[in-house]
Amino acid sequence: MDLCDQLPSIMSTALEGRVAQTVGATMAVAAFPAPVGALAHVHRAAAAPLPAEVIGFRDHLTLLAPLDDMTGVRRGDRVRLFRTGRTLSVGEELLGRVIDARGRPLDGKATPVLTHRVELNARPPNPVERPRIDRPLSTGIRSIDGILSCGRGQRMGIFAGSGVGKSVTLGMMARYTDADVNVIALIGERGRELNEFIERDLGPAGLARSVVVVATSDEPAPLRTRAALTATAIAEYFRDLGRDVLLIMDSLTRFAMAQREIGLAAGEPPATRGYPPSVFALLPRLVERAGRSSRGSITGFYSVLVEGDDHNEPIADCVRGLLDGHTWLSRRLAGRGHYPAVDVLESISRVMNSVVPEEQQRAATAVRELLAAYRDHEDLISIGAYRLGANPLVDLAIRARDSIHTFLRQTIEERSTIEEARTQLIQLVTSWAASKSGGTAHPTPIDVSANTSSLSHANTAGRISSPRSAASARPGA
Repeated sequence: MDLCDQLPSIMSTALEGRVAQTVGATMAVAAFPAPVGALAHVHRAAAAPLPAEVIGFRDHLTLLAPLDDMTGVRRGDRVRLFRTGRTLSVGEELLGRVIDARGRPLDGKATPVLTHRVELNARPPNPVERPRIDRPLSTGIRSIDGILSCGRGQRMGIFAGSGVGKSVTLGMMARYTDADVNVIALIGERGRELNEFIERDLGPAGLARSVVVVATSDEPAPLRTRAALTATAIAEYFRDLGRDVLLIMDSLTRFAMAQREIGLAAGEPPATRGYPPSVFALLPRLVERAGRSSRGSITGFYSVLVEGDDHNEPIADCVRGLLDGHTWLSRRLAGRGHYPAVDVLESISRVMNSVVPEEQQRAATAVRELLAAYRDHEDLISIGAYRLGANPLVDLAIRARDSIHTFLRQTIEERSTIEEARTQLIQLVTSWAASKSGGTAHPTPIDVSANTSSLSHANTAGRISSPRSAASARPGA
């Protein structure tokens, strides 16, 4: 970041005011016309200066949100402007490090010497200058790479309730992806989960090419929102160096909750479920900063903590429309021990058709149709009311169910690549041609070399096996 770019935001640090009152977690300062986003120090009589961020104005007072405990703040305490520009020091030395929202190390190692500075609130790339997404990115998750393939520069959402394996899934991505650099933002997480994620999910090899930005749930709201901006700014720095970056943000919901605290404290009116308008204005500005540029790419995976497993709660509904696809983690699958608990039928990747061959697209469609056919008839199948031969598509779905679930399941230690996932998926679909029942070979359920997109017309095309005898054993036995 050039000095010329910083000149317009420079103000004299001699600007001072006095604390007039405190309301909840905010302070109102008189005679202090600092701009929104500026950083100030509140000089307490019996404690170190308290850093605080300007979040708005009310009447003739400036509202500040503290970045630490407010203990010791008194009426009349002197407030002095510290910095107006929101910048961050970055560099290659950040790789392998764990830092807080302000870029300070948390891992007990020496503070890195960082010679570059970037803007914390950079503008998204010009949409006209964004190249098309045409190259796949391997996430290391077989179900995603095979059926929900992602491209370099895509923005995806990981939607899940609590306790369904979201953090483990994101950790596997960070460990097994073929991206050059990982930038991981843990926002509003429990403090004890940090070392679990780094040691168990990420591992030494994953950490070596990662930057982990942490703002735990006990930290003030401005730091939790800043952590998301810090991680995005670091990802932009590596993208501009020509790297392919995987940005993992866990979670976007807690970022929105932190902004809700700030907005309500600044006097914004609550809108949908208490979220003020600033939340829905800030979300697109954040996620639009990820993507592909002429130099490199940022592939963003943003986790969304769905309240009450409600797919249409405000943040989930808003984010789903902003991103280039979404992956739902199902509590129902997790309860069955199916991990990763990716619900393929509720998930979609909007750029998959641009980054994978047509053969894989048809194979993924075949698997989707069989899973949908089984789900539609699952109640009848589970109570033994469905008889084989009633519907050829359902018959095939019953026979293929175990092999499909084997493909979709994956242990934490099991590494996968997008090439392996593609090969296994196509082999899975074509293997149904070799299945036998009563000594009779069954034709291929879908010809992956043909130009077809649906199994629903398989009867007329002659690609679905003839019904088995009604005297056959009932499914599910």
